[in-house]
Amino acid sequence: MSIESMAERKVSDSRTVVARVMMPQDANVAGNVFWGTILRMVDEIAYVAATMHARANVVTASVDRMAFMSPVNVGDLLTLKANVNAVWRSSMEVGVRIEAMDPRTGTVRHTGSSYLTVVALGPDGRPCPVPRLELENDEDVRRNREAVARRARRLEEKAVEGFRSKG
Repeated sequence: MSIESMAERKVSDSRTVVARVMMPQDANVAGNVFWGTILRMVDEIAYVAATMHARANVVTASVDRMAFMSPVNVGDLLTLKANVNAVWRSSMEVGVRIEAMDPRTGTVRHTGSSYLTVVALGPDGRPCPVPRLELENDEDVRRNREAVARRARRLEEKAVEGFRSKG
């Protein structure tokens, strides 16, 4: 791996925004958009943000949390905002914020948030190192601190599950 490809990258280098109008094929008969439609968009934007940081192929290893706070309806403009919150050796946490806007009123609702762990893969298909993350402002520092805490909880839960399966 070249020195340039492993240079530290800024949070803003991975910042990604995508918007899409929700159509009838995205929803049930009552006009509520399927969670699966939104989850797919979350996974896709996390892939883009992580790829922009790692400059390598990436795969989603886990979704830490997906919380929906309000419904998304047919006709809403769904906007997803993502960036890398933290990096480790070969993995990254990508945070995704989901907002829905009613285009008739201009009202924007924060409809959900998600945190995904994404792993960078080398040409051999195995995990490979990713560049360090340069935090640019207080918001980045807060997100990074919270990502580190979420990772610690995940590792603790994994250790407990491993202990239970051996017991």
